[in-house]
Amino acid sequence: MSNRRDFIKGLGITGAMLSIPAVINAKPAVAASEKVDIANITLKGRVLSNGQGVANVAVTDGINMVLTDKGGNYQLLSNKTAQFVYISLPAGYAFPHEKSITQFFKQIDNSQTIFKADFNLTRLEKEDTNHAFVVWADPQIISKKDADIMLATSAPDLRDLVASYPAGTLMHGIGCGDLVWDHFELYEDYKKAISMSGIPFFNLIGNHDMDLDARTDDYSAQTFKKNFGPTYYSFNRGQVHYVVLDDVFFIGTAKRYIGYLTETQLQWLEQDLLHVKPGTTVVVSLHIPTNTGVKRRANAKEDELGGVVSNREQLYKILAPYKVHIMSGHTHMNEKWEDRNMIEHVHGTVCGAWWTGPICSDGAPAGYAVYEVKGGDISWYYKSTGKPKDYQLKIYKKGYLQTAPDEVVANVWNWDSKWTVQWYEDGVLKGNMEQRIDYDPWTVELYKGDQLPKKHKWVDPTLTDHLFFAKPSAGAKKISVTATDRFGNKYSQDLSLV
Repeated sequence: MSNRRDFIKGLGITGAMLSIPAVINAKPAVAASEKVDIANITLKGRVLSNGQGVANVAVTDGINMVLTDKGGNYQLLSNKTAQFVYISLPAGYAFPHEKSITQFFKQIDNSQTIFKADFNLTRLEKEDTNHAFVVWADPQIISKKDADIMLATSAPDLRDLVASYPAGTLMHGIGCGDLVWDHFELYEDYKKAISMSGIPFFNLIGNHDMDLDARTDDYSAQTFKKNFGPTYYSFNRGQVHYVVLDDVFFIGTAKRYIGYLTETQLQWLEQDLLHVKPGTTVVVSLHIPTNTGVKRRANAKEDELGGVVSNREQLYKILAPYKVHIMSGHTHMNEKWEDRNMIEHVHGTVCGAWWTGPICSDGAPAGYAVYEVKGGDISWYYKSTGKPKDYQLKIYKKGYLQTAPDEVVANVWNWDSKWTVQWYEDGVLKGNMEQRIDYDPWTVELYKGDQLPKKHKWVDPTLTDHLFFAKPSAGAKKISVTATDRFGNKYSQDLSLV
């Protein structure tokens, strides 16, 4: 019997390209006979606000970086392989955007020897020390039908979430990759969805956003760039420095990609962080997680190359002086890990299990994460599509999971090691529930079997850490579970046994 893992391995590695028809007929990014012009080009201009220069704004071509002088002027010697000149949007200013696509870059006209580009910023009328952001991971639409579902459910949910915050709340979004599923004509639907929110979005490339006919990784992001701009960059809001990276490295074989950060990006990041004070909170967003618990849960000897970033320790060394939150997607599961100065948030998906049902392969509902920032401190919660904010766990009846025939199971999908999960029997506190690795019982019902789900038969349940177990007494009538997150918020759900 084939399953999701067998299917994906047949194509390559975890999360590999599951469909490529949209790009089969695409024009190759660079013809084999085309010569690359590496002549010098000078990039120059000003960063302005209300006609006045803005000093100390980082300006880059993706390789080197300079700061604007006291008059807001910059000049950068580049070469004609550079595609964009762009700025690290400074704190205290609005994020300019067109229908939610943030505008922080200018495409270089390399027919000239000098390219001039000015950037105009609007000073915020209020402090941005406190703000919020959302992370939309893996919308991954493959058809207009998928797009219609996203526009009818996910997009209105985000719109309403934004509207629920007090007027004037500063909020932005991060599109965490796999914005579409290889069908680039659906980028317009994705753009329409995020524009409904009214907030600026910073987007990053996923493995399903690549040009699969590219000759090398260097040209695998051409379509993405035409729609969203550079694939790695930074910006600032309040006391937080945000970095977006491209960790999907296209290798052009049946496996197609690995999780890897190029030397060019790492050198660029080192330059970028020279202007960030040690101890600052830094939020790094990339599509493929730097690390996950998949290897541990599966008792595997090695990580799968497409599932994590192979050279992650080099990234961690660069980030060592900072307080780091890493935002990732790709796995279609929700999990957290914490080590040293870092916590990584691996996000459940907007699409659930590829738009086959209401939950991801670990039982986390289709949805997205919401982060609230106060100074350098960040708190968060998971927002399930179509559910209230306090919907943070689900209890399953005794015996629903076949491996636990005498136990009730609670899935607490945004759990991390600083949560507590307790259970009550008929109002009496019984203590902490037992955490175990297993499959969410609803995912087993929806996705397990070679004929399930009908839309994508290769979708399978995946092992998760965020399941909790308790064995009720024979005469028990009601079970209640209360999960308390690391911020002291309590979430409860009841289950009747009669």
